[in-house]
Amino acid sequence: MAAVVLAASLGLSACGGGGDAGASDGTFTAGHSEPDHLMPANTTSSYSFDVISELFDNLMTLDREGRAVPLAAESVASDDQKVWTIKVKPGQKFHNDEPVTAQSFADAWNYAAYGPNGMGANDYFSHIEGYGAMNPEDENAEPEADTLSGVEVVDENTLEVTLNHPFSQFPLLLTYPAYAPMPKAGLKDTKAFDERPIGNGPYMMDGEWERNKQIKLVAFPGYTGPRKPKNKGVTWKSYSSADTAYTDLRAGSLDVLQTIPSGKVPEAEKVFGDRFITGEMGTIDYLGFPLFDKRFAEPDLRRAISMVIDREGINKAVYNGAYFPADSLLPSIIPGHRDNACGELCTYNPAKAKELFDKAGGFEGTLELYFSNAQPTYAQWMRIVANSLRDNLGIQKIEFRQVPASDYFSMLRAREEKGPYRQNWEADYPSPQNYLENMWGSDNNRMGWKSEEFDELIAEANRTADQQKAIGLYNRAEDIAIEEMPMIPLWTWARQGGHSDDVGNVTVTPYATGLLAHEVTVK
Repeated sequence: MAAVVLAASLGLSACGGGGDAGASDGTFTAGHSEPDHLMPANTTSSYSFDVISELFDNLMTLDREGRAVPLAAESVASDDQKVWTIKVKPGQKFHNDEPVTAQSFADAWNYAAYGPNGMGANDYFSHIEGYGAMNPEDENAEPEADTLSGVEVVDENTLEVTLNHPFSQFPLLLTYPAYAPMPKAGLKDTKAFDERPIGNGPYMMDGEWERNKQIKLVAFPGYTGPRKPKNKGVTWKSYSSADTAYTDLRAGSLDVLQTIPSGKVPEAEKVFGDRFITGEMGTIDYLGFPLFDKRFAEPDLRRAISMVIDREGINKAVYNGAYFPADSLLPSIIPGHRDNACGELCTYNPAKAKELFDKAGGFEGTLELYFSNAQPTYAQWMRIVANSLRDNLGIQKIEFRQVPASDYFSMLRAREEKGPYRQNWEADYPSPQNYLENMWGSDNNRMGWKSEEFDELIAEANRTADQQKAIGLYNRAEDIAIEEMPMIPLWTWARQGGHSDDVGNVTVTPYATGLLAHEVTVK
C-alpha cells in the first residue's frame, strides 16, 4: 500500500530500547521511510499508517486473524447491509481532552469526503450516500453539498450511516485509517493537525514532527481503550536507506525494523535468531502502465512485458527465494485467491512474449521505468526487468526514474509518470474488494484504465451479502483485469524484519495495522 533523499545515514542516536536510554525511560525506536502525511484522511502510505494507527482509535480494528472487531465503537450493526447503526463507546477523550463523540467521526468523514479539500483517501468514502454530491465529475463544478447526506448524528454516541448500496464489508472498511475521528481543534487548523495530530489512541505526539528525522510518540495517560501501551513511548526514525536502517538495527541503535533488505536477510537470520521476524504478508508488488500515454494502449504490449518478467528468477536473485511469485492479482492470504488465476500471462515465456510484442507493433521511444528509493531491492529487480526487455524484446532505450518515497505517490496521483511504474498494495483489510476496486476500479486506478464490465461486477459483488457468491463475482472481475493487463502482478511479500535485545513481544500484522507498537515491551 509507500523519505526524501538524505545525503547519508540520518545519524540519529537511539531514543529508546536500542541504547542506554531504553533501559531507563521505557521507550523504544522503530525505523521506516519518511511518511507523506499524518492526517489520517490525507494518506494511503503504510509509512504514515505506522504512526497514525497508534495515534488514533478507529471505530473498528482488525484482530490478528483479520476479522473486524470493535475498538472505539460499542457496536456496528445492520439488518440490510445498507443502513448501519454505530454506537460509540462513551467516555473516550482526544489527547487535548476533547470528548470523542459521534460528531467527531461525522466531522472527520465529511472533511475527508469533500472533494475541494483534496484529501488523499477521499475515495474511501465513496460507498456512503451523498459522496457524489461532494465530488462532481466535472472538476471545475462546485459541489452540491459539503456534508455526507448518509451520515446522521442521532445522538452524542450514535451514528446512522446509509450507504449507496448494500455493502457487507463496511465494518472492515471502518478499520481503515482514513475513518479516524477528528477533534474540533483539528478542524480549525488542518495544516497544524497534519504536522501534529491530536488523536484518541494509546499514544500522543511528543513535540512536532521532525521532518526527515523522527516522530516521537508517548503513551497517552488519559487513554481508556483496549490497547493500553506496555511501554512508555515509541520514536519512529525516518530513513532514506533501508541498508542504513539495518546497520542501525544490528548496531543496537534501532529497536525494531519491519523490513530488512533482502540482501541482508541471510545474515540477519543468523545474527538475530529468534529475534528475526518473518511471516506471510498481504502486500503484493505490481508494474503499472500509464494508459493515458497512447504508447501503452495495446494490451498485447502489456501482456508481452508481463511474460518477459522472470518472477521466480527475480525472487531467487533479489529476495533469496523468500517471496511468492504472483499467480493472481490477489495474495494467497486473501479470500478469493485462486492458484494460477493469471495462467500463462504470469509465466516467463520470452518466445511467446516476443510474438505478442511484434503483434502489438513494438515500442517506440525511450522506455522509462519508475520506482521509489524506499528499498534498494526496487532498483535491483528493475535492472533485471530492463535487461530482459532489452535481450528478449529488443527495447534498447531504457532509463530509470528513482523518486524519493515521500514524493512517489503524489507523482502517481498527478499522473506525471511517463512509463511503467512500481506499485504495491498492502491489505487494508482481507477482502478481494479491497484490492480490485481500489487498484483497478475506473474511478480509483492510477493507470487510466476503464472497463464497464469490470466495474459492474465489482458493484454487484459489493451488494451481495452471501460472501461466497460475492467472491465468485470478484473473481470474474479479476479475470477481466488479468486479460487486459493494465497492471502486472509480480510477487507477494514475505515479512522479514528484526528487533533488538532490548525489546520483546514484537508483533507485526500483515495488514495496515502493521507493528502493534502498544504491545512491545521494553527491558
